[in-house]
Amino acid sequence: MYEIFADLHVHIGRSESGKPIKITAARSLNFANIAKECESRKGIQVVGIIDCASPYVIQDIENFLKNGEAYELEDGGIIYKDKVCILLGSEVETSEKGRNGKCGSAHNVCFFPYLKDIKEFSKEMSKHIKNITLSTQRSDISGYELIDIVEKYNGILIPAHVFTPHKSYYGNCTDRLQEIFKEKYNKIFAIELGLSSDTNLADTISELENKTFVTNSDAHSLPKIAREYNKMQVENISFKEVVKALKNEEGRKVVANYGLDPKLGKYHRTYCDNCQKTIETKQPVQICPYCQSDKVTFGVFDRIELIKDKPESKSPKNRPQYIYQVPLGFIPGVGGKTIEKLIDTFDTEMNILHKLSKDDIEAIVGEKIANKIEEARTGKSRVHAGGGGVYGKIE
Repeated sequence: MYEIFADLHVHIGRSESGKPIKITAARSLNFANIAKECESRKGIQVVGIIDCASPYVIQDIENFLKNGEAYELEDGGIIYKDKVCILLGSEVETSEKGRNGKCGSAHNVCFFPYLKDIKEFSKEMSKHIKNITLSTQRSDISGYELIDIVEKYNGILIPAHVFTPHKSYYGNCTDRLQEIFKEKYNKIFAIELGLSSDTNLADTISELENKTFVTNSDAHSLPKIAREYNKMQVENISFKEVVKALKNEEGRKVVANYGLDPKLGKYHRTYCDNCQKTIETKQPVQICPYCQSDKVTFGVFDRIELIKDKPESKSPKNRPQYIYQVPLGFIPGVGGKTIEKLIDTFDTEMNILHKLSKDDIEAIVGEKIANKIEEARTGKSRVHAGGGGVYGKIE
């Protein structure tokens, strides 16, 4: 057994031929570039690319496998340079009956062991999605129906960023996941927390006590890969081993979740769309205290306060530690040139964040920047909460 870092939610912006996949993601985010970024700069051993059901991306994957640097594993996944395992995934938006009978929608990340599986999944989902070439398009099925289709092609389903105000189960569909998945709820063995929440917040909801928590980047650009990630204990890097870790089977497990302080997330607190202020009241409010407008985007913290059913957060014994992690790009004064200098010297961002002493860093970038990195690494930085689509800030 050994420990690896995994980021299971990375988007593709464009195909190799320039076809749009995820409209809001960077053009440089293609299948090959993600693999290279994880191997050469980030130090991520398992990456979940969640736009692989697009026929354009499938074509890119087939070409990628022909270049001799990557091949499919018997236990599932694609191995690149014998260092990075790529999980073939698809993010699907489902149509749900939301709160008070209103129409809701939620995102799900689904992973498949082999290229042939996601090819067949893509064909079937093209009957439920208007444009299968684009990422995260609205489907005409619910999560309850989707999980059967995913399992038909040997896949797993993880509810994505479950608390965010837009496109998530708790955010705009339901107070309880079990109401969505009913008797199939035991087939959901992991949930993705999202940038604006953490273990402490999620463990105030009792139905999540036996679910594994994962923290992923939801990266829309190459530098954002591994802004959140997981440490897993596995026998090797493959689809099969990651599934065992998520299920906490045979000694495989998620050892730690590394994520932003939830205050840095862009939907942590409620935000007034009228006066454009973040509302940090002790109790959740639906009317802005500053301008009395009811046009507010509910924050993750505030949503959890409303739906929690435990008086205080209490994690089960096997819950891994949630470690606040500030990526280099979030730290004030640490710009692109500084990051390049550090990575040129120390190989990967994981090395810089986890293995190096402050003295090592100071020798390359000086005392002032080394102090800022150390404050971020040890959780001593002060944070101003984000909301309404605007990231929080380190002061």
